[in-house]
Amino acid sequence: MTVIRYEDEILLIDSGLMFPDEEMLGIDLVIPDITYLMENQEKVKAIVLTHGHEDHIGALPYVLKQLNVPVYGTRLTLGILEGRLKENNVDSSMLQTVNAGDKINIGCFTVGFIRVNHSIPDAVGISIKTPVGMVIHTGDFKLDYTPIDGQMTDFRRFSDLGNNGVLVLMADSTNAERDGHTPSESTVGLSFDKAFHNARSRIIVATFSSNVHRIQQVINTALRYNRKVAVLGRSMVNVLNISLEMGYIDAPENTIIDIDEINNYPMEQIVIITTGSQGEPMSALTRMSQSDHRKVGIVPGDTIIISATPIPGNEKMVSRTVDNLMRLGANVVYGRENGIHVSGHAAQEELKLMHNLVRPKFFIPVHGEYHHLVRHAKLAQELGMPKENIFIADNGQVLEFTKDSGTVAGRVTSGRVLVDGLGVGDVGNIVLRDRRQLSQDGIIIVVVTMEKESGQIVAGPDIVSRGFVYVRESEDLMNVAKERVNEALDYCEGEGITEWAALKSNIRDALGRFLFEQTRRRPMILPIIMEV
Repeated sequence: MTVIRYEDEILLIDSGLMFPDEEMLGIDLVIPDITYLMENQEKVKAIVLTHGHEDHIGALPYVLKQLNVPVYGTRLTLGILEGRLKENNVDSSMLQTVNAGDKINIGCFTVGFIRVNHSIPDAVGISIKTPVGMVIHTGDFKLDYTPIDGQMTDFRRFSDLGNNGVLVLMADSTNAERDGHTPSESTVGLSFDKAFHNARSRIIVATFSSNVHRIQQVINTALRYNRKVAVLGRSMVNVLNISLEMGYIDAPENTIIDIDEINNYPMEQIVIITTGSQGEPMSALTRMSQSDHRKVGIVPGDTIIISATPIPGNEKMVSRTVDNLMRLGANVVYGRENGIHVSGHAAQEELKLMHNLVRPKFFIPVHGEYHHLVRHAKLAQELGMPKENIFIADNGQVLEFTKDSGTVAGRVTSGRVLVDGLGVGDVGNIVLRDRRQLSQDGIIIVVVTMEKESGQIVAGPDIVSRGFVYVRESEDLMNVAKERVNEALDYCEGEGITEWAALKSNIRDALGRFLFEQTRRRPMILPIIMEV
C-alpha cells in the first residue's frame, strides 16, 4: 500500500496482503496497519489499483470495512475484487471501472492508467499529476513484445510523460537482480506443446489461479491435442469463471468440463488445471500428492506440470510435493530449465528501458525484498542518476518532495496486522510467542484444589502434560514434579502467602526450574487453583 499525500488530500495505490512466514504459527493472512489512514480518514479521497493479484488487492475486504472511499481499477481487477468482497460480506458499490488510457480527477490529483504487461491481464501503471509534479508508479510489470492478448505495454505514454518531466518514479524491483530480459509469456506455450506431445495419459497442470494468460495457453494446447479441460481449486474456479464471463479467456463450447465428468473420458483426453504450485498444505495438488483428494487420485503414468517457480520460503513444500507425486508413479515436469514458467516481472534490461523512457528526477525502488531494492537503486546510479536522488524507503517512512528537492521527513504508524480466522489484529507478538513456546516445548497444567476458608489443599496437585512428555512413560518425573509443587505450596503456607497470583508464580518458578534441570526444556506451565 502506497500513500500519496498533498496537503489535506490522500490517494492510495493498492492494498495488498502477504502470506504468513514459518514463524507466524496459525496465522492465515497478513495485512497492512492502517492506523495512519484511520487518523486521517476524512482526507482519503480514493484507492487506485494496479492489478488483481492478492498482494495488491487482498487487504481490501478488511480495509473497506473501515474506509468508505471509491476504488478505481480495470475490469478484471475489479471482477476478482468483487468476488473477494462478496465472500467477506463487504459492499461493492464503491467500485469504479476504468480502462487503460483513461485519466480521472481525484481531488487535486489527475490520475492516469497506463497499460503494462504482467502475469495477469488488465495490469496498469499509475501516473499521478500533483501540484508539485508528476509521480509514476509502474505497478508490477514486464515488457512483453509478444503478449498472449496482443496488448503491449504503452511505451508511448511512458515516453510522453518522460518528455513532459517526471518528478518521482516508483518502479517494480522484484527481478532487479536478474540479467537480461524476462522471456515472453508466449514462450511457455511452446514448452506446454512439448510436454503435451510427450504425455501418454492424463495431464495435470498446476499454476497460480490468477495467471489468466497461462490458463489460456493450457486451454489452447489442450484443444490442439483434442483434450478436455477440468479445473480444480476454489480460487482457480472463481478466476476462470470471472475471466470467461468477461472475455479474458477464450474457450470453445464443451472444451471445459466439470471435474465430476473426467471419468466419462479416457485418461489421454483429459487435462486438469489446479492450484497448488507452491506446495500449499491444503491446496488441491498437495492433497493429490498425499492421496487425500476426494475427486482426483494420482495414478502411474500421469504427467504433472508445475508451471511456477517456488516463492522464496516455499522450496521445501514444493520439493516434498514433487517427491510424493513421483512416489505415486507420476512424471513430474518442473523447474526453470523446462521452460514451463516465466516471470511476470521486468529484468535489468527492461528496467533500464523504463528509466530511460521516464527519466525521473527522483527514484524510489518498490516491490521485492530489501536486497532487490538496493540492486535497483544501483542500477539507477549506473544509468546516471545521482545517489542523493534515490530513496530506499522502509515501511512507514515519509518521503517529502518539492519541485527541486527530496528528503526523508519522519515516520507514520505502520506495520503488520495478523488475521487468524475471523480475528483481525487480535493475535500479536505475545500470542505468537506463546504459540511458539507451545509448539517447541509443550504445556504442563497443574491443578490444585484448596479449601476457601482455611487455605488447605484438599485435592491435587494433578499434573496434565501435552506436547512435553508422554506421561505413561515418565511417571517418575511426574511424581517428583508433584513433590516440587507441594514443596512450593508448603513454602507459601509457611510464609503466609495466600494470594492466588503469588501462589501460581511460586508453582511456576519451582516447577520450571525442576523441569529444566531434568529435561533442558521450558514447557509453558499453567497453574490452575480451584476453591471448594
